[in-house]
Amino acid sequence: MTIEDPLNNRDRVTPLRVLSRSDLAEVPITPGEVVRAVEEAYLAFAAGESDNPRKLSVAHPEGWSVSYAMLGRDGRRRVVAMKTSYKFDPGHDRSTKRYFTTITLYDDTTGAPIAMMDCARVGALRTPAVSALLVRETIRRGAESALLIGTGTQGRHALPHLLAAHPGLRKLAVYGTHAEGLAAVRDQLAVWHPHALLEVVDDPYEAAGGADVVLATAGPGTEVALESRHLAPGSVAVLVGYGLAPSALVDADRVIATSAEQMALTGTDMAGPDGTLRSVDAELPAVLTRRKPGRRTDEEKIFVYNSGLVLTDIAVAHALAEIAIAQGRGTEVPLWD
Repeated sequence: MTIEDPLNNRDRVTPLRVLSRSDLAEVPITPGEVVRAVEEAYLAFAAGESDNPRKLSVAHPEGWSVSYAMLGRDGRRRVVAMKTSYKFDPGHDRSTKRYFTTITLYDDTTGAPIAMMDCARVGALRTPAVSALLVRETIRRGAESALLIGTGTQGRHALPHLLAAHPGLRKLAVYGTHAEGLAAVRDQLAVWHPHALLEVVDDPYEAAGGADVVLATAGPGTEVALESRHLAPGSVAVLVGYGLAPSALVDADRVIATSAEQMALTGTDMAGPDGTLRSVDAELPAVLTRRKPGRRTDEEKIFVYNSGLVLTDIAVAHALAEIAIAQGRGTEVPLWD
């Protein structure tokens, strides 16, 4: 008689829940919930409860494509996940450009798969939530104004998450060159803050001089590159995409990053005239746990670099998956039958 391994049997009978982009599009989650999930991920990492190994990458030698694989373990949620991304981008031609990113979650208490899901909305929510936390920890006392540069995916979600973390910001401004993008920023803000006032500015350089917070989320095609001299004393400038010149980093009084290692890898375009990239004074996990200060004086100009950490993807993906599954969304695939 053959004794069947119960774990192997479980693998064959446990279906995999697949959550598509359309399944996740209408899953209700507030900016405040996203910010809390991301903050919890950073705190768990800072406490040594989670693991975030270095990502793996492979690229076509002629630059046609680049792929990444990122593994992480969230010790508080008890979730293990693998995120993958593949970008096919010959010459930035929109007709041939392709980008796919997915994340697969496993329950580390039961050993069961939770879901395999599209990661587009995860990234769209995770990044502005990280920016919001970075601003909350570095903003000067009495700050009330913010300037958003860029109206793409990150720009459209930036302000609701920023206000979730720091509701004292009353003067909001945006610079963009696409009418539909500006409308989308306004519409997204109205969903969560219907009474908030948003000014569209024509001159981002002038507007930056009066902003306590600058969020640079523009795409690589932007012509805006704010220099250090354009930024107000005591301001915090967050680089998510493009919109800041290297002097904003070089001349900063303090530099905060989500990860110094990631900034060293992906922030080389912000190197100074001598080719040297300014070092990081503190990373976000250390700031959140008060091991290092985010800001020391109200007069400091602070440069902030927002780069990805797969643990934040896991936290947001798990939060979305829990809601989606509870609502019966997605398709169960008997992958191991």
